[in-house]
Amino acid sequence: MKIAYISSADRGGTDRLLEQFAERLQARGARLCGIVQTNTDCGPGPCDMDVRVLPDGPIIRISQSLGPQARGCRLDTSALEHSVAATENSFDAGADLLILNKFGKHEADGRGFRTMIARAISEDVPVLLAVNGLNLPAFEAFADGMARRVDADLEALTAWFESLGATDEVA
Repeated sequence: MKIAYISSADRGGTDRLLEQFAERLQARGARLCGIVQTNTDCGPGPCDMDVRVLPDGPIIRISQSLGPQARGCRLDTSALEHSVAATENSFDAGADLLILNKFGKHEADGRGFRTMIARAISEDVPVLLAVNGLNLPAFEAFADGMARRVDADLEALTAWFESLGATDEVA
């Protein structure tokens, strides 16, 4: 399957794993596009969320500070859309793999990276993303049986990517 997803109960675990996987593939010469997320610890409150547009930037802060008592969604939707546009530009330069930090609420609602995922699939570019349990039903409906769950493990991700035949092109 050309769409793979991972899930992890470890807070920030999928973000760290996708970043490590991207670094591994880039070291092998793979042409990557998408975003990987880095969370900056802000103490007892919520962390700041930054994404790095693959292959080499920019870094975009996608969270907004709502204050210590705030409980609402902290996603800066305009920053997310900026990262989508930057990813589209990166994709236009050619890609062996689209990596996305998550299929989140925006994608579940038909926004965010949803169109980019569909474009990658239509152009036969594999997609790897993270999905949490809350958004899994929407993702499964969107993927329509085309997605495969892969263990949240660096070696499992590497084996999945190699199973696509990409190692013939990426040394």
